[in-house]
Amino acid sequence: MREHPGDANKRVSHETIYRSLFIQARGVLKKELLAHLRATRSIQRSRHATLKRSGLGEFNDAISIRNRPAEIEDRAVPGHWEGDLIAGTGNSFIATLVERHSRFVMLARVGNKDSNSVIQALIKQSRKLPKELYRFLTWDRGTEMAGHKTFTLATDIYVFLCEPHSPWQRGTNENTNRLLRQYFPKGTDLTINCPAKLSAVARQLNERPRKTLNYETPAERFNACVASIR
Repeated sequence: MREHPGDANKRVSHETIYRSLFIQARGVLKKELLAHLRATRSIQRSRHATLKRSGLGEFNDAISIRNRPAEIEDRAVPGHWEGDLIAGTGNSFIATLVERHSRFVMLARVGNKDSNSVIQALIKQSRKLPKELYRFLTWDRGTEMAGHKTFTLATDIYVFLCEPHSPWQRGTNENTNRLLRQYFPKGTDLTINCPAKLSAVARQLNERPRKTLNYETPAERFNACVASIR
């Protein structure tokens, strides 16, 4: 795109590449080619597909994602994050956070999936950022967020919860989690990852140019936001 901005014949979309792999390739060749994708799944899922998950909870005091301010939807203003947990073996978890405006990623190790462990890890992570760049958090409706009011009281960050069985409502984070599985495959013990390893992985994602950012990196976009508030 950067080398030939005006010549469509010298470009190919990512969807064309995926379609060639998912549909045209067969047998051993297909398996070898899929192994080189960031997400090594056998086929792409529709954003409207839903997967049943355990541990989904109902909270009487939840603020629905439908009540999010309009400024969050258009990504024009920084400070709006989406988050979730990715799980490993041995009851190991990593909290994943991505900022909607810049696609900037932060990772934090979580001791357990119980609400107190998750909330305390998120509070600690939130204090690494200027308050202007962390104002809202959208999370899946899992039981780990039962203590979301404690998080809000400690940080002044409001939490919006997705509807049950609707992970696509925080699609930016879902896409990020698929990229992270390249570094943390399912079935591995996540407790072996020290903070330095998590920071290194986040840095790799944050320094990767993104088409949706006009080929800027998330780090470039996020650092510009930091500079603007100083």
